[in-house]
Amino acid sequence: MNEQDEKFLREAIAMARNGMERGDGGPFGCVIVKDGQVVGSGNNRVTSTNDPTAHAEVVAIRDACSRLGSFQLAGCTLYTSCEPCPMCLGAIYWARPDRIVYAATRMDAADAGFDDQLIYDELPLPPDQRKFRMEQLLGDEATQVFRAWKAMAGKVRY
Repeated sequence: MNEQDEKFLREAIAMARNGMERGDGGPFGCVIVKDGQVVGSGNNRVTSTNDPTAHAEVVAIRDACSRLGSFQLAGCTLYTSCEPCPMCLGAIYWARPDRIVYAATRMDAADAGFDDQLIYDELPLPPDQRKFRMEQLLGDEATQVFRAWKAMAGKVRY
């Protein structure tokens, strides 16, 4: 870790504290940096926006992608106050930054009441064994759309 990493990680931690103290949501913050400049930032806004997906990393990814005019974050480093939850980790993988730097661990978050272990436990289970009932319907109709996508000219791959 270098001085720049410490600087931006401290910014993410400050965003976590400020958002929490404003009542935006839980104690999580994130900044995304490209070429030494912050291109996106966010803090948790789940409770203030009634949006369960408004985690700091997702908010910051949306901000950075909007500012950069891209759905990917090549050349960027994502600094987050806490190890990303499974949802945020999925969003981060889709956004494809070069690096992720985090401060607190998921165990620290669990100790504060933000326990994601259920999700980690559910992921390897077959859909019919998960806590929330999952049913597959209309698979043939849905795969027709995938076949059309595969054949479509000029699509933007991601």
